[in-house]
This record gives sequence, structure tokens and C-alpha cells, in this order.
Amino acid sequence: MAKTSLGGINALYPSLTTIVGATVKGRPNFLTIAHVGIMNHNVPQYLSVSLGKVHHTNQGIHEHKTFSINVPCQDMVTETDYVGLVSGKKTDKSQVFEIFYGVTHTAPMIASCPVVMECRLERVVDFPTHDVFVGEIVETYVEESVLTNGKVDLAKVRPLLFDMASVQYWSLGTPVAKCWSVGKTLKVKG
Repeated sequence: MAKTSLGGINALYPSLTTIVGATVKGRPNFLTIAHVGIMNHNVPQYLSVSLGKVHHTNQGIHEHKTFSINVPCQDMVTETDYVGLVSGKKTDKSQVFEIFYGVTHTAPMIASCPVVMECRLERVVDFPTHDVFVGEIVETYVEESVLTNGKVDLAKVRPLLFDMASVQYWSLGTPVAKCWSVGKTLKVKG
């Protein structure tokens, strides 16, 4: 198939929309971020989140060495978009959600999000325009209603996906095939 060159742009969208929580100057603050990544599958587990250095939230993560990653459902699209539109430097976002705290006591988490991860800062990768925060997941909180056989069921979570090209939130579609299974049809028998 013929290909067209688009230059060095990131084409990994859509990506999971999350809300990062941190305590900044003694107040809970939240920021919508779709640049999150899985670092490993071993215990302890780590994740990364990339925040522009201009964001107010960074200050709280640097200060307290904790943060939360909250996975909003589709019903929360308005609040999710709002906390990404306004800056915590000028707007108190602590009243947008019902908040709870876990073992770190400084990472505010959103009660209405079906999946929430509480993280302890492991390290910061310093880029000229962004801080990439690598956090150890110290606890994951999940609503029982989104579990199937003790595991998070994406169809029940109904997460928001973010697409930079269309600048829209998307939803998940239906499953396509079983991972680590469908490819076995190409294995040569020998």
C-alpha cells in the first residue's frame, strides 16, 4: 500500500483520557491528561504521565511526591473537559468532584471515577517543555460495578478516549479478537 509522509508527528491516538490529581498549595487540583503510559507489568507496577511544565499540577507532584490517575467514564465528559480547560492557578477545581484520599494522604482521588490509581513519585524525566512523572502504583481503587470475575471490564467502565487529530473524545467500540490467541492461526505447525 502507498504511504504518505506526515513528518515526525505522534500518531498513537486515540489514547485513554485521565484526570491527574495532586495537592497544590494545600488544595486538591485536577488536570485532564491523555499522555499516560504503562511502564511495566511486574510488581511493583509503574506508570508515566507527561505534563507540560506550565501546568499548576506539576508543582504539587514535585512537592508531595504523590499523584493520582483517575479514569473518568463517558458520563463525566463535561467535568473532565472542564478541569482540562481551566488552570488551577486561577480556578479552584477542588469542588468539581467528591474527593477521597488513600494511603499516601496527599494524592486527591475522584470518587465518581470508576477506576483510580494512587501513585508515589518514583522519578521525573525532565524534557525542555514537559515533566514526565513516573509513579509507582501503590493502590488501585475500583467500583465493584465495573468488575467482571474480579477484573476491570472496559465495557462497564466506558472510558473516554482522546484523539488529537479530530480534537474529540471517543468511546470504545466492540472487541475485535482475543489477544495472544488470534495470531496462533499463522503459526507454522512443525
